[in-house]
Amino acid sequence: MAKALVTEMPHTLAAFESGQLNEWRATLVVKETACLSVEDRCAVDEELAAETGTFDGCGDRAIIAAVKAAAYRRDPGSVARRASHAITQRTVSLRPAPDTMTLLTALLPVAQGVAAYSALTQEADALNSAGDDRSKGAIMADELVQRITGTPGGITGIDVQLVMTDRTLFQGDSEPARLPGYGIVPVEWARKAVLEGFDAGHARTGWLGQASAGTSTIDAGYAAHNGDGAELNIWLRRLYTAPTDGELVAMDSRARLFPPGLKRFLQVRDDTCRTPYCDAPIRHHDHIIPWHKDGPTTSSNGQGLCEACNHNKEAPGWAARALPGPGRHSVELRTPTAHTYRSTAPPSPGTTHKKPSVLVPGHVVPHRPLVPATASTVGR
Repeated sequence: MAKALVTEMPHTLAAFESGQLNEWRATLVVKETACLSVEDRCAVDEELAAETGTFDGCGDRAIIAAVKAAAYRRDPGSVARRASHAITQRTVSLRPAPDTMTLLTALLPVAQGVAAYSALTQEADALNSAGDDRSKGAIMADELVQRITGTPGGITGIDVQLVMTDRTLFQGDSEPARLPGYGIVPVEWARKAVLEGFDAGHARTGWLGQASAGTSTIDAGYAAHNGDGAELNIWLRRLYTAPTDGELVAMDSRARLFPPGLKRFLQVRDDTCRTPYCDAPIRHHDHIIPWHKDGPTTSSNGQGLCEACNHNKEAPGWAARALPGPGRHSVELRTPTAHTYRSTAPPSPGTTHKKPSVLVPGHVVPHRPLVPATASTVGR
């Protein structure tokens, strides 16, 4: 962008040098002409002639609009191609925000985005006029969640997998909980999320199976039911851990793909991508020893990875193996540079933190401080 500014847009550069455009606004001008050829970019720069005061008194949006209009006039074909490609990039993302909040972001075509925002705005205005004391923004956020999930509050029927100890849930312990995809959440928020749900449904509990420490399956939990026997959408699933080292009980499968129960186990155990230094959300459930090399579909041979790390792992020079022995699940990863790293499953709530050892031939690298666990999970 700096090269384009200096070599292709002399009028914008002159406005920047004279102080008529600050650095950010000069960047905006260059950015909005990026889809043009050199000749068309120079023509737009000359048409706008920023050093003559064209943008005096204009805000960022006004500058962007002016540059876009000039670019559209010069080369509508490239703009149309750019817009067609942009539609394929539509997506939704979730990022954590402070104080148990999140940023749910949707990248949408302009017509869809404007229509969605307009619908939420109209609903908020109508409810405010009817006497709703929530702020307009709060109403829009609540309405968005309800329309997407089909449920007021948005949680019932959605698998959230809130992880906490039984002591935290039932005995008032202060150990924080963990929400996969978000991170650590305060204990009071976690208890309220679960217990108020039971109170709201006037729920009673019933056993759905049993499991014990040291077995190879986990099939236990609580289901909430209303007075008519219909199942409510609040679920407590107990995960048992070994009493000595806190390792979660294993789950195995003969299937080529990880079945849903085993996927949930890997997500709860690993929390984020198991590649050292990567804490991206889990997107793939990976065989540490690949299936095509006779790797079994088991919890010990499984790990949660992000999409990029899973693909990178299959490239030449990469190798991984599960490390045997007591303690939490550990994986040794060897890179094409012959460095070896150990990834240990993160601690579940209620366990002490210890720094695991690192295996790096000739090179010591610190990495994720992850450790044992005794935990029960609460999915809601």
